[in-house]
Amino acid sequence: MSVLSDRWIREAALNQGMIEPFVERQTRGGCISYGLSSYGYDARVADEFKIFTNVDSAVVDPKDFQANSFVDRKTDVCVIPPNSFALARTVEYFRIPRDVLVICLGKSTYARCGIIVNVTPLEPGWEGHVTLEFSNTTPLPARIYANEGACQFLFLKGNEPCEVSYADRAGKYMGQRGVTLPRL
Repeated sequence: MSVLSDRWIREAALNQGMIEPFVERQTRGGCISYGLSSYGYDARVADEFKIFTNVDSAVVDPKDFQANSFVDRKTDVCVIPPNSFALARTVEYFRIPRDVLVICLGKSTYARCGIIVNVTPLEPGWEGHVTLEFSNTTPLPARIYANEGACQFLFLKGNEPCEVSYADRAGKYMGQRGVTLPRL
């Protein structure tokens, strides 16, 4: 299994629609960087957020998740309460090839502020907007900036196409658009 280069990522994005919209080079200019890097792609967070709130004293249960545990916000700057989290999504829509697995890591700019970005691997054959989880591990409110870099995706090529892809088994998060809550 090898990490795929900027050249491979660009070709797959432009010729196979793997990443849409696709930014061909790192973009900074006063914002948290995003776009194509040497061996990855830095995705942006969209302006749709679900901020966790415990107004109703809910219990977090992945088998019975209550949507009223979140407050929805469409904003350029999301403020996450101390020791809480928010869900968001990427601006980019991904279509993962059958012989590729994608791993996501948070941007160091956020990590150095105590903000952790979590995403499960993007499996072969999966497509959709990626739901991002931002955890504010600090005792202070934390800001997340929409339309700026949030995380970096690394593309790993398998030794051969998988026998059964995410699409083949009709995975529950296939084709998701927008911020998607847990499903059972």
